[in-house]
Amino acid sequence: MKASVKWTDGRQFVTESGSGHSVVIDGPPDHGGRNTGPRPMEMLLMGMGACASFDVLEILDKSRAAVTDCVAQVEAERADAVPAVFTKIHIHFTVAGHSLKESQVKRAVELSAEKYCSASIMLAKGGVDISHSYTIVDA
Repeated sequence: MKASVKWTDGRQFVTESGSGHSVVIDGPPDHGGRNTGPRPMEMLLMGMGACASFDVLEILDKSRAAVTDCVAQVEAERADAVPAVFTKIHIHFTVAGHSLKESQVKRAVELSAEKYCSASIMLAKGGVDISHSYTIVDA
């Protein structure tokens, strides 16, 4: 896996993934940025949420659950001192579908957290306290 990060100006960067997709990352104006994109740490948080959501949907698809929507809300706390690493992350899934079984959703969230989500498992091994919850909505 590869990525490139090209500085444009101020604190703005254009990043490109190995698969050819680009994202602008920027800093706040008080740090020389123009606020044209997410911050680097926000990208980490969004990546973790997407990684976990990918797993949850993959597991639910394999169990033939009729999912119609899945939203992950990710909240994090950071250390007050430099480096301002994540100390706690909570991810809450709202999974909507037709006649979803709680046991399936619970299992999907647990498997993602404990076995499949590389991003969250990596952060947890680095000392971040990661928690998960879910809500099921009948569509």
